[in-house]
Amino acid sequence: MRVEKHGVDSVLHVIKRGARGAEIVLDENDRERFLKSLYFLNDEYSDDHWLRDTQTLSLERPGHWPDRRPLVSILAWTLMPNHFHLLLREIHEGGIATFMQRLGGSMTLCFNAKYSEQGSIFQGGYKGKLVEQDTYLRHLVFYILVKNVLELYPGGLKAALKDFDRAWEWALSYKYSSLRVCALGEHSLIVDEEALNDLGLLNVSNGASRTYATIAFKREAKEALLHFIQAHDDIFSSLLLEQW
Repeated sequence: MRVEKHGVDSVLHVIKRGARGAEIVLDENDRERFLKSLYFLNDEYSDDHWLRDTQTLSLERPGHWPDRRPLVSILAWTLMPNHFHLLLREIHEGGIATFMQRLGGSMTLCFNAKYSEQGSIFQGGYKGKLVEQDTYLRHLVFYILVKNVLELYPGGLKAALKDFDRAWEWALSYKYSSLRVCALGEHSLIVDEEALNDLGLLNVSNGASRTYATIAFKREAKEALLHFIQAHDDIFSSLLLEQW
């Protein structure tokens, strides 16, 4: 089963991989378009000309569009060169399926038009695994936001652990992940901050308490990275959706 059965209020860890491991984004414009897709395609309103209408607006909605009504609640996300991870909550029946169809279809259409290719750029449909235990959520957020981003660090995870302070600053500068939202409490139009806060995964406090939470998140991330490299225990093996 590629997508486990789920209903409204279910949380799914979703992954979609490039066909035969091929890259799905080739330059900065592709990555920026993915970021915008997460916002503009997560809407009950659909506009075939959304890319044209939002070309110069960053994440600002065109004035002639109706009020935004999201299809899903995005809790966390990271874009990798040949796949992407999303942590999604179903807020309307069939919302995740509709959003993923739009996202995959739009990415394929734009990629093929830009690079004169044909066919889907993805390896089949998306995979979606139900997150049923709250205790796994924080591990999953680490896996999606920290482990995946630091895999892109020069030298990989072991190099990141060896000089974690430098690697952490590098990870926080990576634009194509919601790491900064959870680690620093940074505002995001893409991520459902209220839902993250309800789940205890968002630092929204101010002053000294926010500083402490930021330091604590970094310390926890380093400990989890060390554990991931050394152990690959049952908690983390259950998160390896790439092999599921």
